[in-house]
Order: sequence, then structure tokens, then C-alpha cells
Amino acid sequence: MFDLKNRLIEQVAEEKGIPKEKVLEAIEDSIAAAYKKEYRKRGEIVKAKLDSKTGDVKFSQIKTVVDETTVRFVEEGEVEEKREEKKFESGEGLLPRYNPDRHLLIKEAREIKPDAAVGDEIISDLPLYEDFGRIAAQSAKQVILQRLRESERDSILAEWRDKEGQVVSGFVQRFERGHVYIDLGRTIGVMFANESVPGEHYRPGERLRFLVLAVQEDTRLPGIILSRSHPKFVSKLFELEVPELAEGAVEIKAIAREPGNRTKIAVASKAEGVDPVGAFVGQRGTRVMAVTNELGAEKIDIIEWSEDSEKFIGNSLSPAKVKSVEALERREARVFVPEDQLSLAIGRGGQNVRLAAKLTGWRIDVRSETRPEQVQEGGVAGVTGEGKTETFSEE
Repeated sequence: MFDLKNRLIEQVAEEKGIPKEKVLEAIEDSIAAAYKKEYRKRGEIVKAKLDSKTGDVKFSQIKTVVDETTVRFVEEGEVEEKREEKKFESGEGLLPRYNPDRHLLIKEAREIKPDAAVGDEIISDLPLYEDFGRIAAQSAKQVILQRLRESERDSILAEWRDKEGQVVSGFVQRFERGHVYIDLGRTIGVMFANESVPGEHYRPGERLRFLVLAVQEDTRLPGIILSRSHPKFVSKLFELEVPELAEGAVEIKAIAREPGNRTKIAVASKAEGVDPVGAFVGQRGTRVMAVTNELGAEKIDIIEWSEDSEKFIGNSLSPAKVKSVEALERREARVFVPEDQLSLAIGRGGQNVRLAAKLTGWRIDVRSETRPEQVQEGGVAGVTGEGKTETFSEE
């Protein structure tokens, strides 16, 4: 009757990446809906059973066995009070109304099945009409497609839910209102404008890596939110390049990033004899270079973390050489550097000291050791309550 053999169902399941059982279930539900719309009453429960080997289909009606304790009876023509109707709609303890299209009284049920009990389902076969094949093909098509889309979406969500926070690769597909859409294979991801790297230019067909920032499940299509600007993207790239990081011999203690310009990473060793900075840099700088190339030549400072706050602050201003660090109250520190290291310690537009403040969580005041009383323009930076850094100029 229906040209829906096992091979066809398996082909659809393979193309959509969903279980064969889900495809069969979607087809059966859609055929049942079409049959019910054409030949049965609206309130009935109709099921279809498809034989995937022969393509034959059987229809049945399901009724639930009830008695006076599980449903309420309303006499024909009787009008229920509005208060009771509202109570029923809100589900406040009112029993469901008896519906002969989907309910079967216990007395009638036992005439069919002697051992029937309240709550059982009585299944009865329905006739098969000769002209139903053409009608079903037209009526069920949209229902089948909708169910397959839902099953495919659930399958994609199950696949991507475990990838949240991981690095994936995809091809740039298109641009729309500043957002970049990425072909990830079975689905499309989106990198919003604020998650892209300033200054990066994306070309259609270009293959890039992305951080899976979030997987949203409350959208019509799986919302795979991607990022290249998030600090975690850098740390995940290093996990791919540094075996010691993946193995737990070294760890990233803190990271501060200004996407497209500079990133500072504080690293520490968890195994005796392992140089954390050397592990991240790699032989002849191969590891850090691999990450830098993926980030479009963004500069990366790899800094050794220390429990000694003064030492950590001094390290954080790398590549500048620090002479001394004076820790003050309220997580404030004054850093003194040689005169020829001053501009390097502050960085262009105060970027180096700004990232150092964000990395350490301290307010840092960079000064020349030859002019210790003079506040340098752009040489003071601190972390605000929102976790952002703020650079202060000389007053």
C-alpha cells in the first residue's frame, strides 16, 4: 500500500543522522493523523502500525477503561457552571469529562476483555480504505517532515551538548547583520559580532577553529553559539598543542585577553621537574607559534604564576623587566622599572599594564625607578567591580 520499505527508512535515517526507530515512529504518527482527519472523529486516539518489510499498514483505535471514580459524567444538554469549567481548565482536582470517543466503561470493556481493569487500554482494529494511499501521501507529508526535523534537531542537540566549551572547526558560510554563520557539517553555528575578533576578516569557504560557547535548546533550530574572542578559546587551543596541559602536568591559573592584540596567560607546574613556561612555548617556540597562527598573529605572553603576589605581579608585566614591586593595601601594587623599560611595561595605550591588572586582579601603578614619585600617563590600571580593567592617566 505504501512504498515505505525498510531500505528507504534506513536511507532517511542515515541522511538525517537519526535512529531508524525515530523515522518509523514519525511516519506512523503522520499516517495515523491523516487517517484520523479523513475518516475518524477529532477526539479519537488513532494509531498506525507500519510493516517496514512489506510496506503494509494497519490502523487501530485506543480507548482507556474508566468508571465513575476516574471520570465525571455530564448529561446531554447540561451546562456546567463557568466556575467549574475554569476549575477544570486549571486542573484543580476536577475529574476529566467522560468522552465516548476515547473512554470505555468497565462494563463494556469486560465484554471485550473479561479481565479488563480501570486504566487498561483497549485496542480495536479499524478498517483500511482503498483510496487512503493517495490521501495519506498528501496529508501526511508535512507532518512527516516536521517530525523528522524535530528528531534531527534532538539528535544534533545530543551530539553538541557534550561539545560545549570545546574547540571545533567549520567553514565560513555567510554573513548576516555582522554575524558570521559557520557550516559545522550537520548543523550551522553562529558567531555573533561581539564574539568575533576585531580586525579579523572572514572569507566564505575559509576553514577556522571556534570555541563552542553555548548550545541553546529553546530555539526552532539548534543554536550552536561560537566564539573566537573568548579567553577560553586560547586556553583550549593550548590544550591541543601542549600534551602536558592535557595530561595535567601543567595548568593555566589565569588568562587575560584583548582579542586580536594581546593575551597574557599565567601557568604553573603540577609535576616536579616540569617547566610550565617551557612546556607552553615548546621547542623553538613551535607550540606557542601554532596558537598564535590560529589567532592571526595575536601576541601571547606566557607568564609563570606564583603564590607570592609581588613576584606574580612582576612576572605579569612581561616582556618588561621589573626592578621591584611594592604591595600596598586593598590589592594595590606599585611597580618600579628601569627608565628604558617604562614604555614596554605600560604598553601602547596602557595595554600591557591593563592586561597585567586583569590577570593578577590587582590595581597596578607602573613607575620609573629614577622618578618614583611621578605617576606615568596610562601607567595605572585596575580591575573594576564588573571584572573589567580600567586605565588611569596622570592627573
